[in-house]
Amino acid sequence: MYWLGIDIGSISTDFVMIDEGREVKESLYLKTKSNPAEAVKKGLNQLSKNYSSGNIKGVGITGSGRNLGNALVGGDVVKNEITAHGRAASFIDPQIRTIIEIGGQDSKIIIMKNGLVRDFAMNTVCAAGTGSFLDRQAARMGVTIEDLSQMALKAEKSILIAGRCAVFAESDIIHKQQMGVKDDQLMAGMCRALALSYLSNVAKGKKIRPKICFQGGVASNLGMRRAFEELLGEEIFVPKEHKIMGALGAALIAKEKCKGKTNFKGFEVGEKETILREEKCHGCSNLCDIIIIETRGMNRGCFGDRCGKYSAWPN
Repeated sequence: MYWLGIDIGSISTDFVMIDEGREVKESLYLKTKSNPAEAVKKGLNQLSKNYSSGNIKGVGITGSGRNLGNALVGGDVVKNEITAHGRAASFIDPQIRTIIEIGGQDSKIIIMKNGLVRDFAMNTVCAAGTGSFLDRQAARMGVTIEDLSQMALKAEKSILIAGRCAVFAESDIIHKQQMGVKDDQLMAGMCRALALSYLSNVAKGKKIRPKICFQGGVASNLGMRRAFEELLGEEIFVPKEHKIMGALGAALIAKEKCKGKTNFKGFEVGEKETILREEKCHGCSNLCDIIIIETRGMNRGCFGDRCGKYSAWPN
C-alpha cells in the first residue's frame, strides 16, 4: 500500500510515494515549465511504470497549483504549502523550530512548536528574496547555479551587494564587476544579499530559534547555507529531502487522514489528452471564472468557483 503526495509549484512539480512505514519509496522533481497540468501527467506516467493505481490508498496535494491538481488527479487531502512543509519538517525532526523555505518564485518562514505550525510569513512580491534572483545572475554571468554555489562557498570573503531590490542588486553587481571584483566574491555577495533580504523582509519580526531547517530548491546552494550560518550564528540543517518537502508533507497527511476509499483517478490520467476550458459562472454577482478539465470530451473536474457549485460535480 502506498500514499502519494504531489506539490505543484510555479518552478517544480514534485511527487513523493511513501509506504505503510512512512518510508519514501520514490520521489520525482520535475520542472513545471508554465504548464502544471502537463507536469502532473508526466509525473503520473513515470510512476505508473512501477506502481499500480489499485495500490494507492490516498493522495495529498499541495502547492500553488493544488486546486488544478485536485481536479485533475483526484485528491483526498488538499493542503496549503505551510501545512505541508511543516508536517514534513516535524516528521524528519520534531526538534525543528524554524523553517527557512526558499523556492524559485517565493519564500516563506515557518515557526514550529512541539511539531506544529505556530506562525508563518511569506514573500511573493519581490524576486530579491527568492531563488530566481540567483538563477538570473548565474545565467547573466554565464555559469550554472551549481557553479555559483561552489564559487560562493570557496570565496575567502564576500563583497557587499545592495540586495533589498532585485533591480538595484543587479545594477550593483554590474558596477562591481566593472570595478574588477573577483567572481567568487561576487557569488558569495549575491548569496549574502539574498539571505539578508530574506531576513529583513520575510523573517522580519520573527524569532529564529534553533533547530533551523533550510528547505526548498535554494537549499541545494551551499553558498546560501554558509550565508545564513554566518548571519544567524547558528548551524543550518538541510535535509536530504529538502527539494521535495511539500510533496512529502502532503503524502504524510494523506496517510494520516485517508481511512476509506480514495478519490484517486488512477495513473491512466497521465496518458489522456487533457483540455482546460474556461467558463464564467453567472449564478451570482461573484461571476467566478471556472476552469473545467476535460479528457475525451468528458468533464473530469472543475475548480475556481467560490461556492462549490461546479467543483462539486461528480468527476
